Amino acid sequence: MLRRSDEIEQGEARRTNASMGLIVILLLAIAGVLLVRELREKSRIEDCLMQGRRNCIPIETPSHQPG
Repeated sequence: MLRRSDEIEQGEARRTNASMGLIVILLLAIAGVLLVRELREKSRIEDCLMQGRRNCIPIETPSHQPG
């Protein structure tokens, strides 16, 4: 009977470890996607500036409505 409960505990421990590993991999993948998106945007801005353009990053101004 003791062996059966040990096997169950080991199985649960394996599933827990596998789940934690999956979570870590998913977090790394999400971080990688965010990093690639940020680097792509920075690269776009740098390319624009290297071409000598001046309006590479539009400045948003709040619209003034008389009240």
